[in-house]
Amino acid sequence: MRLAGPLRIVALIITMGLTWILVTILLGGPGGGLPRIQQFFTSPENSVTAEPRARKYKCGLPQPCPEEHLAFRIVSGAANVIGPKICLEDKMLMSSVKDNVGRGLNIALVNGVSGELLEARAFDMWAGGEWTTSNYTFSP
Repeated sequence: MRLAGPLRIVALIITMGLTWILVTILLGGPGGGLPRIQQFFTSPENSVTAEPRARKYKCGLPQPCPEEHLAFRIVSGAANVIGPKICLEDKMLMSSVKDNVGRGLNIALVNGVSGELLEARAFDMWAGGEWTTSNYTFSP
C-alpha cells in the first residue's frame, strides 16, 4: 500500500492550517484565527450582534452643529458624470436630481437667519463667465 503520498498531503494541510492560526493570533487584527474557529462550533444564539450604525446628523455630518449654527455640506462633483450637491439644514438646495446645477461654479444665495434658499445659479467659467439660471423655480 502506498500511504506515504496521502499522509504527506494531510500533514502539509494540517501544518499550513496551524501556521495560519498562529500567524493570525500573533499579528492580531480583527477576526483573528481562534475566534473564527470557535465561531464554527458555537450556536447562532450565542453569536455577537453587529454594533448599531453611527448616528447621522443634519446633511449627513458625523457630528452635530452647535446651537444657533446652520449645518451645511458642500460635495463637489466628478467631471460631467456626478453633479455637485449643496445641503443646508438637512434640505438639499442644489443637486443634479433637482436639475438646478450646471458646469462651473454653482452658487446658492441663502437667507442667513432662516436658511431659506433665495436663488441658485451656475457661473459657467468655460463659456466665458455667463450666468445660467436653472429650471428650478425660486420661491421668495
